[in-house]
Amino acid sequence: PPPPPSSPPSIPNHMNLSLDLLLAQSYKSKSQQSRVVTESWIAQNMYCPICGASMLGHYEANRPVADFFCGSCESDYELKSKESKSAILKNTIPDGAYDTMIKRITSLNNPNLFVMTYYNNYVNNLIFVPNFFFVPDIIIKRPPLKESARRAGWVGCNINLGLIPDEAKIKIIYNGEVMSADNVVENYRRIHRLKIDSIRSRGWLIDTMSCINRIPNNQFTLKDIYAFESVLKIKYPENHFIKDKLRQQLQILRNKGFIEFTKRGCYKKIL
Repeated sequence: PPPPPSSPPSIPNHMNLSLDLLLAQSYKSKSQQSRVVTESWIAQNMYCPICGASMLGHYEANRPVADFFCGSCESDYELKSKESKSAILKNTIPDGAYDTMIKRITSLNNPNLFVMTYYNNYVNNLIFVPNFFFVPDIIIKRPPLKESARRAGWVGCNINLGLIPDEAKIKIIYNGEVMSADNVVENYRRIHRLKIDSIRSRGWLIDTMSCINRIPNNQFTLKDIYAFESVLKIKYPENHFIKDKLRQQLQILRNKGFIEFTKRGCYKKIL
């Protein structure tokens, strides 16, 4: 999609958080009931968090790539929803076929992601993850289905949201509270500055952001970042210049306005 507008449009913040259960009466499967009800809610209530268009279009059922689209900026979205009494977004999100998901990511053809939780017929959480924060590492392969299964040998996958930096999990609804739509679009505009098409470069930037987020203090040093060298060495065994790569990523994050250089070897998180 094109870059977001320089000044986000003013979008009405009213959302009806209740789910229309009548839509699911003709379905027997609980997963089908959930899909129909939650997709209907998105179609009726959700705006485009990328360009601010007031409505999203709904693709026909069972489309393999995406569930929704924006007619203005041509962005695609996939919805994953789960009932959650605790209103906590879990890190592991079930998805479809593993090979299909990896192919979509590496071909840069994956949709943006909505993740929703609901309970007692009400939406309690909804986040938006831009597609340029997806890398193969966050896709976890599931064991193949047993021979006795209807689709014997089929290999599914899970999305590990825990490996995605917090900044890329943009809150739309949080614990039943609707976030300002203008702020949602503005948060996307800010994170869009980190859009990278190269999968490998994207992975390094995400890893560096995750390391920074694991440092408890708002201010940190190169020594704090270098403490993750051994972990990254396991992930990138052929790279013999981990520290150099980390400094490069810090420079990118500083230039993009996500961290601030305070003095030699010292940085500050920009919240």
